[in-house]
Amino acid sequence: MDAPLIESPAGVMTVLVSVVAFWFWLEKTTRWKIFNYLPPLIFIYATPVLLSNFGLIPFKNGAYDFLRAYGLPLFIVLMLIKVDVVGAVRIMGKGVFVMLIGSIGVVLGGVLAYALGQLITTPEGFALQFPLPEDSWKAFGTLSGSWIGGTGNMTAAHAALDGTGEHMTMAAAADQLVYLIWLPILLGSKAFAERFNRWARVPADRIEMMDKAAAEMDHSEQAPNMISLLYLALLALGITWVSMGLSVSLPPVAIAGATVISASTWLILLVTTFALIASATPARTLPAAQPIAMAIIYVYVARIGATMDLSDASLQSMGAFVAMAYVWIFIHGAFVLGGAWLFRVDVHTLAIASAANIGGAASAPIVAAHHRESLVPASILMAMIGYALGNYLAILTGRLAQLLG
Repeated sequence: MDAPLIESPAGVMTVLVSVVAFWFWLEKTTRWKIFNYLPPLIFIYATPVLLSNFGLIPFKNGAYDFLRAYGLPLFIVLMLIKVDVVGAVRIMGKGVFVMLIGSIGVVLGGVLAYALGQLITTPEGFALQFPLPEDSWKAFGTLSGSWIGGTGNMTAAHAALDGTGEHMTMAAAADQLVYLIWLPILLGSKAFAERFNRWARVPADRIEMMDKAAAEMDHSEQAPNMISLLYLALLALGITWVSMGLSVSLPPVAIAGATVISASTWLILLVTTFALIASATPARTLPAAQPIAMAIIYVYVARIGATMDLSDASLQSMGAFVAMAYVWIFIHGAFVLGGAWLFRVDVHTLAIASAANIGGAASAPIVAAHHRESLVPASILMAMIGYALGNYLAILTGRLAQLLG
């Protein structure tokens, strides 16, 4: 095989950053409608896949190792230190519990969908012509990261579960194909607001109280300066350093002969925990953490795409996984409906809670703006709670499915 056109780590890193920058630039400047259905994330992942498989960049490189070792924990810290659980509860009230029930629905739905997939694709079962690979539990765990939190949780879960490029491809494809159906359902639910609220026995003053709490929230953030950026860098690097040191010293945990907590899993769990502890301190007020985290996340997604060897991919596995993902999402839907009835929550909050899970911080504000514009800031706060839970619950989903296999 010929050597790749670009081999140096600096060159490869430049390519990855260029891919991310290009697709966001194209979305912003053209405003093409295709991006409403296929967000830049898909192209950011797919473009490096093509570049590596056509020999322009390598499948293995020091730039990828650097991003895996340092970029991953850094973006987790920066993403999670902005979590404001108290703020979300103050505005959404019991709606936060609906989101948490939805998260449980994602975990249990993922495990049940995996079990169903194994049942109907094994020789003892119905043996459909769309077999799931034996290690597809890694893809289920990866997708649950996205469906509980967001893209950052998806990439963190993928790394914690030692997933391959094929697992990320399965998860990313199912994520978009399912959300193309789920988002219109969440948006369209507004038309049934009155009937739904009567069915859920929603208190008459609930929406008024949410609007009042939202108006009292301070959502301003100061502009970053050199000192605040230094503090931010010190916090992120310090947590990364301590977590990396502890992750290699802690022993792996095995259940029934299967390793469920490896060194990579320890790293994600430790970084997540330390970052959430930091979010309860004044560190949460440090500006610019969120945009820096998102920039690193998208470059990391491009890195995963570059390591995907299409010769190892299976379209049959992809079809089976997407089919199980549709089963999965309706299990989540049943959970949020049950939660809304149990806590007497309105349809606007239900839709936002589900969007905060399935769509994350990128989609929750869209659903909120359609349902009730005053709840847009609260929808972002709810999505941040999903970020906080996503790494833990995604790893749990994958490992539970692993034990079933």
